[in-house]
Amino acid sequence: MGTEHSKNERQSSMFFLKKGQKLPAWEDALLSGKEPKALLKRGLCYVSLSLIMKGMTSVPDFLWGLPEVQKLNLSRNRLVMIPPSLGKLDRLAVLNLCGNCLKCLPKEIGLLRHLKVLFVNMNCLTEVPAELSLCRKLEVLSLSHNRISQLPPSFTDLTSLRKLNLSNNRFVQIPLCVFALRSLDFLHLGSNRLENIAESVQYLINLQIFIVENNNIRTLPRSLCFITTLELLNIDYNSIQTLPDDLYLLHRLPKIAWNPMDKGLHLSHNPLARPLPEIVEGGLDVLFNYLRDKKEHS
Repeated sequence: MGTEHSKNERQSSMFFLKKGQKLPAWEDALLSGKEPKALLKRGLCYVSLSLIMKGMTSVPDFLWGLPEVQKLNLSRNRLVMIPPSLGKLDRLAVLNLCGNCLKCLPKEIGLLRHLKVLFVNMNCLTEVPAELSLCRKLEVLSLSHNRISQLPPSFTDLTSLRKLNLSNNRFVQIPLCVFALRSLDFLHLGSNRLENIAESVQYLINLQIFIVENNNIRTLPRSLCFITTLELLNIDYNSIQTLPDDLYLLHRLPKIAWNPMDKGLHLSHNPLARPLPEIVEGGLDVLFNYLRDKKEHS
């Protein structure tokens, strides 16, 4: 009797759907009597679950009963919060929360000790919990397109972090903790409110890509020239008038670049003092020779 009633309930739910309209995968799985585990995909590297673009305003409760999930994608929904139950998914290695309406992250995120990749870009975050620094295996972190103006000092503990995207936020200066992240090879701070780059940037000895376009930077520190691993340096759309004489030491920059995706030195849309604009038009070799000669004769 109970089984028949349950069956009728499911059929009734299906009846009220508009013709041609499909239920989201997770709802359909539940209504057809399947176990939530049926939603999991077992690949070569991860056990994954994807709930992209389901129109969800809250995370379905069944998720917290799936501790085997290693890769979870909840992007492009309308989530306003992630509950503390997130800490139950302690095998997570990849977590994608981008494109939601999150104003904060639960401190229980620090329980995800196997987390390697975290995307929380395009949300409404104003701060980041200090507990995130407990995720010592974190290698990739994107916090772009939020409202963040500072990072917890404890971020110095994220010693495995290689790629950090802080673009499109409200940073007035580069957080000091960032300079302790010696494994970084990618750092994006474009479209913030930066007015300078601290000399401490020289401690990022493995940095290959450094983007600070669209800020209010007036000068570049001499110490930047000692990061000889740099292959892309983007300082487009700032207020830079002069360049440090030692810039020629950045020998891995292949050219003056104009395409945002190209490696090289990006410095367009700056009020460079003469004769720099004319010299830049000659290419990177001409610019570097000019700076080298200028230093030798100074």
